[in-house]
Amino acid sequence: MTAAIAVLGGIALVLAIILSVVARRLDRDTKFTVVEQINALLPQTQCGQCNYPGCRPYAEALAAGEADINQCPPGGTTTIVQLAQLLGRHSKPLNPDNGSIAEPQVAFIHEAICIGCKKCILACPVDAIVGAPKKMHTVIASECTGCALCVEPCPVDCIDMLDLQPSIARYRRARPEVIAHD
Repeated sequence: MTAAIAVLGGIALVLAIILSVVARRLDRDTKFTVVEQINALLPQTQCGQCNYPGCRPYAEALAAGEADINQCPPGGTTTIVQLAQLLGRHSKPLNPDNGSIAEPQVAFIHEAICIGCKKCILACPVDAIVGAPKKMHTVIASECTGCALCVEPCPVDCIDMLDLQPSIARYRRARPEVIAHD
């Protein structure tokens, strides 16, 4: 009888360990999925205006409950509403400490003024600027996210942020603003 109880106890212990491992894995996979869902809603500008070094770290902080949903100026109201819906939170206006909502822009380098210092290349989080040392640099407009991180380090002030021209590829249907009720 005691041998049977010992065997059953051993089996129960093994099952408990297996269930524990599976539960941890499911929890990790769920968090991973939530982070991925949040990251997919963010604009991928990697601008840092949310006070995180990029969209993925901000998504991780949101999933962990360490950040608020209203910290992303490039995402604007649409992203805030989508994050609120995904995370089951109330929508709120953009935190003005993080900036303001603006039209999408693209960096433009006045190539005749550029001295090829590479400071803009080093500042660009998405490698949208190309050029060689002491040679003219240029922006690959289709890769530029409009974060403007390249403007400040330029010692000759040859970079301007230009509004993107409307195109069918960038058209987004206006969505009604959702008003949160307390």
